[in-house]
Amino acid sequence: MKTSRTREWTLDLTRQGRKNVCSLQEDTQAVRVPRLARLMALAIRFDGLLRSGAITDQAHLARLGKVSRARISQILNLLHLAPAIQEQLLFLPLLQQGRERLHLADLQLLCRQWDWRRQHRLWQALRERLPKSS
Repeated sequence: MKTSRTREWTLDLTRQGRKNVCSLQEDTQAVRVPRLARLMALAIRFDGLLRSGAITDQAHLARLGKVSRARISQILNLLHLAPAIQEQLLFLPLLQQGRERLHLADLQLLCRQWDWRRQHRLWQALRERLPKSS
């Protein structure tokens, strides 16, 4: 026996300061990419811009982003993490509801460790301390 399902979509074609704004939004419960995953991707992007010479220095990057130089440093510090930890951050599970369990401040201690084995031990300890439900 087949059951029919209907879905309702909202198409937003208004311009909001960006070119070609067109978003398709499903009216079901929204899923979010974790903030740390977005910050890790941003750190990789910033590093590429700095290395290519498109951006002269971190201060210029901060001015363009309208954030403090300290904030840019915090984001770029994520590049000091072991590659395996960076990959795990990029692929954190999507959030269905509630607050995020892991924050940038939680990772600052790891970023200051140069030994990747020590970083992995601290990362495992941090993940074990996190509440299991999200």
